Amino acid sequence: MISVRQCSRPSCSLAAAATLTYVYDDQTVVVGQLSAHAEPHAYDLCAHHADRFTAPRGWDVVHIHQELVERGPSDDDLDALARAVRQAGTPPMVEEVVVRPPLASEPRRGHLRVVSADS
Repeated sequence: MISVRQCSRPSCSLAAAATLTYVYDDQTVVVGQLSAHAEPHAYDLCAHHADRFTAPRGWDVVHIHQELVERGPSDDDLDALARAVRQAGTPPMVEEVVVRPPLASEPRRGHLRVVSADS
């Protein structure tokens, strides 16, 4: 199941709508579409914080213009959740093992044996 990523800003619990990355060589900050996967050197921002972001002094900001929409769970996410709940609610399959008693003609195979003093 894919969870909804949250804004990286402290005390903000809104869903992420954009990804912010720093290009240190060019002293540029790029704010664009939410990346497909969470990246360790990028920041996910909600629409509110992405629109109001300011870069460090002397740095350029590149806003890749798009409609920033906070994404909720998709139909695929909801379908995967429903399947997981159904699977968790079904009892596990148990194989029935039938143990039959040994027949009188079969020798018993116990874990004890007789040891005589002569041997």
